[in-house]
Amino acid sequence: MSRPGQQSAPARSTRFDPRVLFDGAAKGRTTLRYEKDTPVFVQGDAADAVFYITEGRVKVTVVSRHGKEAVIALLGADEFIGERCLIGQPKRLSTAVALTDCVLMRLEKAELQRRLAEDVGFSNMFLAHILVRNARIEEDLVDQLFNSTEKRLARVLLLLANFGKEGRPEPIVAKISQETLAEMIGTTRSRVSRFMNNFRRLGFITYNGHIEVHSSLLSVLLHDAPNTVEPPS
Repeated sequence: MSRPGQQSAPARSTRFDPRVLFDGAAKGRTTLRYEKDTPVFVQGDAADAVFYITEGRVKVTVVSRHGKEAVIALLGADEFIGERCLIGQPKRLSTAVALTDCVLMRLEKAELQRRLAEDVGFSNMFLAHILVRNARIEEDLVDQLFNSTEKRLARVLLLLANFGKEGRPEPIVAKISQETLAEMIGTTRSRVSRFMNNFRRLGFITYNGHIEVHSSLLSVLLHDAPNTVEPPS
């Protein structure tokens, strides 16, 4: 209890902040910087560490044995990549490449396992990350199976602009090519181009050196809007 005239100590936040845990150097974890287009790891590499993104965006892709590439995720700050090594995966099944200049924390598998066993706050945070990622994968599957190409594109743009997360939506600073968007939603670049031009004409997005997504784009997901470029696919 504080004395009269003495300020009380500020209440400590109960929210776990992983950046505090990863601050500074320690055995089993290293801060790494990657320039744009630099691989973080490549499909087939040894899966011996997990990466925590502190700044920037990372693109995750897979390549079939016939050489066809597909984008399976675009991840940003406060997300993990490469966590499958924790379930015994010996090799990377995907490739992670810096989509922008990035700062990542590399956590060796043994160090991360120790943290999960000893730190309840970190364990809860990591579990929440896994659950959110799993929910996102299920949503992606439903989106791919039941929604039109136009709705799939609208959803990807809204996710990239952080709609639905805390804080205000942000411009998509990273230059996401139409080829990348096409790979993410399972269509051709020409169809993405037509939909993007239509979104811009309707005022759903703007271009100014980057893509800026407006909340009106949500109408594409919520309704079968008549302002579509072509019939649902």
